[in-house]
Amino acid sequence: MKTVLCIDQSTQGTKALLLDEEGRVIARAARPHRQIVDGRGYISHDLNEIWQNVLLVARECVGENAASVKAVGISNQRETSCMWNDEGPLADAVVWQCARGKDISDALAPYADLVRERTGLPLSPYFPAAKYAWLLRNTEKSGKVRLGTVDSFLVWKLTGNYYTDYSNASRTQLFDLHTLQWDEELCRLFGVPVEALPEVKDSDGVFGYTDLGGILPEQVPVCGVLGDSHAALFAEGCLAAGQLKVTYGTGSSVMMNVGEKFVESRCGLASSLAWKRKGKVSYVLEGNINYSCAVITWLKDDLGLLNDAKEAGVLAAEANERDETVLIPAFSGLSAPYWKPEARAAILNMSRTTGKKELCRAAEESIAFQIADILDALRADTGLEAREVRADGGAAGDAFLMQLQADVSGASVLASCERELSPLGAGVLAGIAAGVYQEDVLQGEVRRFTPRENARVIASRARWKNCLKQL
Repeated sequence: MKTVLCIDQSTQGTKALLLDEEGRVIARAARPHRQIVDGRGYISHDLNEIWQNVLLVARECVGENAASVKAVGISNQRETSCMWNDEGPLADAVVWQCARGKDISDALAPYADLVRERTGLPLSPYFPAAKYAWLLRNTEKSGKVRLGTVDSFLVWKLTGNYYTDYSNASRTQLFDLHTLQWDEELCRLFGVPVEALPEVKDSDGVFGYTDLGGILPEQVPVCGVLGDSHAALFAEGCLAAGQLKVTYGTGSSVMMNVGEKFVESRCGLASSLAWKRKGKVSYVLEGNINYSCAVITWLKDDLGLLNDAKEAGVLAAEANERDETVLIPAFSGLSAPYWKPEARAAILNMSRTTGKKELCRAAEESIAFQIADILDALRADTGLEAREVRADGGAAGDAFLMQLQADVSGASVLASCERELSPLGAGVLAGIAAGVYQEDVLQGEVRRFTPRENARVIASRARWKNCLKQL
């Protein structure tokens, strides 16, 4: 038997999947890591903890099948920014949700058009450029300093090589989408040395060889690396222009493949690279949401309203139809398509009868409405109808949310029955590159939700839009 090990290093934890010769998941393991939040609201992750978890989940997942592993794929939380030297991390990673680089981005406001023109990204502390700059200014440095997203840190730990892939590079706000190179002028503006950035390799290239710290009997190639949203796009089979997916995770990524030519957004979306494979790049338009399904975690962990996140959709379905509560989860500002980093979370229009069920419904609506706003922006930017949405992530199993998404978006939602598409996409890419799979391995079971006319949803979205204007 030949197998492929895929590692997904995500915001909440680290997962590993073992895929058989048909691309089916035959083993999985997961470990959470700490969410380090200080009094300033800075959000960080301990890279040493993450690395130990990578080894733990890999060992648990591989089990007695170590000799069968022929390739390793990596998917990662994208904009989370790392700084290290030959000895290891110089600081905790700055998580993508963290806006500590806001002052740095604000100071570069006169160059916002230049940044967007070259990188396809709106000037924002969301992206690594400002995070790298903050780390450089606020960290005691020694030795050869390396800056990278989590993929490059893991590739370095696994293989000793300092590489990233095109999908992750395109999200740093330092990579020119036209020349497909690090942009030296932008690096100077942010104060980030070009020599501190990793070499960019094709997403299906060989990044090096690893035995996973002795877990495997011999070294195998790391030959599939993608940012988590890009990996999910690949796993969903969105390989042609016009196909799109939504990942329902801590945050959400709404991503459309737009083909082999750069498309500039006029509606607050980001242009990026889906990947570079077989020597060719594919571009995407994308809208990212800071807090989507994380709002359900907030209801559960911080407010104590739920015992399990799966209860949210069930309770929402039982909410009072006349309740008009609107929840805007701007806990760290609003990202695409609004770009209001100064906004703060709010619950509006509550009445005395608003209770747990109504708050659950407002939370579920906040997820669906943010995504619907991005879908509208995609339609405006591309002229495409976007009549079908492929959904993945944990909340793709929430039938209430999926039907709500179909109703508010006017698009059929195809919810994947495989919740962990990011590691699956990276694993399949690695397997294809290593000759374990053919292209047609990309398939999977889905549940279809067809849009319905729903007057309450129309009214609720109108209230949502009015409430956004108040922030």
